[in-house]
Amino acid sequence: MPIYEYRCAKCGEEFEELVFDETAPACPSCGSLQTSKLMSCCCHKNSGGGGDYAAPASGGGGGCAGCSGGNCASCGH
Repeated sequence: MPIYEYRCAKCGEEFEELVFDETAPACPSCGSLQTSKLMSCCCHKNSGGGGDYAAPASGGGGGCAGCSGGNCASCGH
């Protein structure tokens, strides 16, 4: 059962929800059912590396554990 990120169309709250089926969850802030699933950014573990995690494939913050989401030489983002 995956955890998805959602945004409420009524109040703008962003939240995560453990999903058991395809029913959109209610907003925990205002109770609205007008929520939409967001595109999430993910990381993957480098195989054979020293346990380092690669930066997300797309830009937009986050980054790896070795930087603050800006450009750095260790991950190329």
